[in-house]
Amino acid sequence: MTNGWKKAGLIGLGAVLGVLLSLNFSAVAQREARLPIPYEDLQLLSAVFGRIKSDYVEPVSDDKLIKEAINGMVHGLDPHSDFLDADAFKELQVSTQGKFGGLGIEVGIEDGFVRVVSPIEDTPAFRAGIKTGDLIVKIDDVATRGLSLNKAVEKMRGKPGTDIVLTVVRKDADAPLTFKLTREEINVKSVRAKMLEPGYGYVRVRNFQDRTGEDLAKALKDMYRQGDLKGLVLDLRSDPGGLLNQAVAVSAAFLPKDALVVYTDGRTADAKMRLTATRDNYTRRGEDYLKDLPPGVKKVPLAVLVDGGTASASENVAGALQDHKRATVLGTQTFGKGSVQTILPLGNNAGLKLTTARYYTPAGRSIQAKGIEPDIIVDDGRDSPNRIREANLDHHLETPVTSEAAKRAAELLKASDTAAAKSGDKTPGKTPGKTDEQVAAEPQPPRFEFGAPEDFQLTQAMNHLKGQPVVASTKALSAQAKSP
Repeated sequence: MTNGWKKAGLIGLGAVLGVLLSLNFSAVAQREARLPIPYEDLQLLSAVFGRIKSDYVEPVSDDKLIKEAINGMVHGLDPHSDFLDADAFKELQVSTQGKFGGLGIEVGIEDGFVRVVSPIEDTPAFRAGIKTGDLIVKIDDVATRGLSLNKAVEKMRGKPGTDIVLTVVRKDADAPLTFKLTREEINVKSVRAKMLEPGYGYVRVRNFQDRTGEDLAKALKDMYRQGDLKGLVLDLRSDPGGLLNQAVAVSAAFLPKDALVVYTDGRTADAKMRLTATRDNYTRRGEDYLKDLPPGVKKVPLAVLVDGGTASASENVAGALQDHKRATVLGTQTFGKGSVQTILPLGNNAGLKLTTARYYTPAGRSIQAKGIEPDIIVDDGRDSPNRIREANLDHHLETPVTSEAAKRAAELLKASDTAAAKSGDKTPGKTPGKTDEQVAAEPQPPRFEFGAPEDFQLTQAMNHLKGQPVVASTKALSAQAKSP
């Protein structure tokens, strides 16, 4: 028994060392430096491996133990790092192309459960009433606690026309909610655009796919064929993010050439990037699809709509346009995902999605666990104080200490804002907070389509573009209607 345990422990130690060495191989090769291996800690890991192999109530394969050890190691870092097997690699490619069979939910992991980052418009999940911040605790009869994100996504995706039952816990609900959904072919069109009225356009970016920049350019050209614009609304609400280079493309459409859009900072040289409004930073095809945009696009008054579902790449766009004073941001505080995930190949068709850096806006602001604060708060009642944001997630990265350069940039921006305020550019303040009980007692507004006539936040964005008063909330609007 003892010899068997020692043998299993040695096998486990060798396997674990092999995995750890493979994880570090590419980084070691690039840096030409070897990191010290914590042998004592690995001996402990080997001892646990050996005990499970010899004493667990049922036999467990080496492959399962190694994968679970990796998953535990990665998932304990932050909510966005993940181990990718061959199927997960394929899934990642499919999601950026925007076409798949499933429910239409952008998800992450929180406290071992599957968390809804944002439902995608006009999908089964959106129509059924799944909300940002919902925790999916069961998929059919399978509990999600401890389930890897890839496995959860795999279970929710499937052949169009097949049914699935999701059990959801919502902070505003006293009991779990059950949703029976039918899978559909999800073919998400990243950009949707229309004229709201003569001279005023509306562009909604649902997420950032590999053709988002091209689709935006086409939409803007189509609008200007109808005449010059007096104002434009860019809608980034409930946009969970996506490809960073496409966020640069959307920002570059409205910013001067070579303007800084976003920069990143991490421990490695590759994690330190400065992405500007330059063709090489937003297109891989060689063609600059933004070069022949109508000149008016660079100057048209711009309002950007955001909410608690605006995350990651979409926060970078809002932050860049806000810092450069190119747009007025309206809505509610964004999600606060300010970290960069890099796909690191490991061999055998596996990979590691690892958080390698933090995003910073052009003025040096980190949005990590903070989000973008709108210039004008406009609350339509959808954003409950109970909405889950990055700061609520277990193991989330803390907001970094601001550097001296960033502090200086922030001081300059503050001085600029103060000067603008003195000249008469006034913005409403935040509305007072409420208790959870008050929020739970409030009736929830009906779900609506972004950009529809009843879209309160869009109406206020139009008021701002036209120089008319902006109403801070639907409650304020009701109070106005009731007053004599």
